[in-house]
Amino acid sequence: MKYRTLFVASAGLAMTASLSGCGLNSVPTQEENAKAKWADVENYYQRRADLIPNLVATVKAAGAQEKSILVEVTQARAGANQVKLSADQLNDPAKVAAYEKAQSNVTLSLQRLQEAYPELKSQANYATLMDQLEGTENRISTARHDYNGAVQSYNTTIRTFPDAIGAKIFYGAKPLVPFKATTPGAEAAPTVNFGNSN
Repeated sequence: MKYRTLFVASAGLAMTASLSGCGLNSVPTQEENAKAKWADVENYYQRRADLIPNLVATVKAAGAQEKSILVEVTQARAGANQVKLSADQLNDPAKVAAYEKAQSNVTLSLQRLQEAYPELKSQANYATLMDQLEGTENRISTARHDYNGAVQSYNTTIRTFPDAIGAKIFYGAKPLVPFKATTPGAEAAPTVNFGNSN
């Protein structure tokens, strides 16, 4: 009786050890890890889809506002240069008034530019956009790399002994597909267009 109890306990221990080595825990753990890594990839694609168009719109709006200020200054300068007042015309009140108005427009435009100067942020906005583009693409690249590493680990686990036994018998596990850059669709980086004709 003593030998029988010892044999049953040994057999139970051996069976437990063999089952634990057959992928009962490692296969689903590795599969869930790969799925979580893919969710990270999708998360960063969604981040890019949400963030980049909004940043581009912000940069375009700031650039348009600044462009209008700079165009106004340029036009005022050009208008002031077109109005000439010679020494012979100093006795004509209309000519003097036109000259003073042209010069005043330049002064007002320059004052507006000076007042708006602390608010002129298009250069900083472009720099922020570039940083965000680079950061987003780096996050996506890292997430795809991590996913492919998790897929490789999972696929290796379900194909190697002894985990392959449990993977086939208990889970019917099939290899996961790694990310490939040739896939068309949502994986394509968005085009950044500021409305330039070039």
